[in-house]
Amino acid sequence: MSGSPAAEVARPVLIGWKEFLDLPELGLFRLKCKVDTGARTSTLHCDALTLLEELSGGAALAEIAVSPDRRSPGLRVTSLVKVLRRIAVTDSGGHPELRPLIETVLVLGPVRKRILLTLADRRGMLFRMILGRKAVEGSFQIDPAKKYQLRRWHRRGALSGSETSPPETSPG
Repeated sequence: MSGSPAAEVARPVLIGWKEFLDLPELGLFRLKCKVDTGARTSTLHCDALTLLEELSGGAALAEIAVSPDRRSPGLRVTSLVKVLRRIAVTDSGGHPELRPLIETVLVLGPVRKRILLTLADRRGMLFRMILGRKAVEGSFQIDPAKKYQLRRWHRRGALSGSETSPPETSPG
């Protein structure tokens, strides 16, 4: 194998149109997401964002609160994040908006990689996370007729408590 981490993933991992994933740096595990190749950037539901400190280059340190499961709105996970900047995104209704952009680690099946994602209020949506095409490119192949293709892997890793450390790749 070559020294490049991306080269160690021999071929794209097959995923369905919805999967469970982990965002360990944010304390979010077994988060249900919709894979959406129509969305360029991934988006995570955020209940609240509190700016704590301005950093150089337009970045900021912030605390976010996330309700990861729409069926349990009282469950909240808070995390410290570095907001890289705000980017213009057109939502599914065609409305442009500025959203905070962060970078974090995605774990989906055997793939562990850094991705960029925006934060938005997805309270009224079925999925708290949209996995966009920049996060899936190069690592995954999508079968839109299937769902939860990595459920068995995810459960095994969670039950054993000994996740292997798959290669980390950089975002697209």
